[in-house]
This record gives sequence, C-alpha cells and structure tokens, in this order.
Amino acid sequence: MPEIIRFFGIVIRMFFDDHNPPHFHAEFQAHRAIIDIQNVRLLDGTLPPKQLKQVQAWALLHRQDVAKRNPNPLTFHAPFCTSFSLKAVFHGITIN
Repeated sequence: MPEIIRFFGIVIRMFFDDHNPPHFHAEFQAHRAIIDIQNVRLLDGTLPPKQLKQVQAWALLHRQDVAKRNPNPLTFHAPFCTSFSLKAVFHGITIN
C-alpha cells in the first residue's frame, strides 16, 4: 500500500482505486485505523485519541486537495502529500 506521509510516528497509506467510501489507512505503533476522507471519521480500527485527532486534522487540511484532483467524489485516484510544519498546521484546529 503506497505511503502518503509520516508525522509524529503516524503513517498514512492509501490504495488508489480502492473500494468506497474514499478512505485512507492510518497506522501508529500497533494501532490501525481506516478514516473516511469526506467525513474525516473513523470507519474501522482504533487509534489513541491524540493520534486520531492529529490524523483528523491532517485529513481536514487535505480534503479539498483530494476533491480538486478527483472529479468523481466516490473514487480516489491521485496521491497527495506536501511538506509542511505540522506544529503550525495543528495550531488553532479544533476536532470534535
């Protein structure tokens, strides 16, 4: 499964042309989770609360990038990843 990005020990992976709904896989130590791209919610698996919030914040920041590159919102085709300061990114983001 292609790796999209790593941050704070979290690995984000994604299969392209995978089953619906559009999602990605997040891994942290022995924890594995599947996250819905459109709703940024946990579909399956577990992550510790802190890491889940960090993954959700990352997903919120990149959700529009995915939509712009994908005319069909039910299928994800293009990889996305940019280098950025996660410290700056997480500042001011609230995840409920």
